[in-house]
Amino acid sequence: MQKKKHSHSSPSLTGRAGVGLLVFAYITTKNKSEAKKIGKVLLQERLAACVNIFDNMSSMYWWEGKIEEANETVLIAKTTKKLSPKLSKKVKSLHSYSVPCILQIPISGGNKEYVEWLMEQIKSPS
Repeated sequence: MQKKKHSHSSPSLTGRAGVGLLVFAYITTKNKSEAKKIGKVLLQERLAACVNIFDNMSSMYWWEGKIEEANETVLIAKTTKKLSPKLSKKVKSLHSYSVPCILQIPISGGNKEYVEWLMEQIKSPS
């Protein structure tokens, strides 16, 4: 009986033909419909491999000198650092907010097979 080899290191998220580090693009939207519209375009244009949508999030923030409260929907797009500028530009062009929240959160490791799948999905189709 062979023992499974355990690797304590995360899969490398650098290199891979210069694609760069993986990031989560954290985006808030006014509602689920807008999040789905933006998410679908990001997938169709291969700017993201996968998107997650979290509806009915309560937000509190400063806007024009006062504290505001709103229900929003969070869209998380899994992409690469290299594609982040294009993704941000596309989100801004589709978003209803004048100053949309688009934040890049670096990913330092993960399930090797999932990372490989993710990288395959954002390659431009030949």
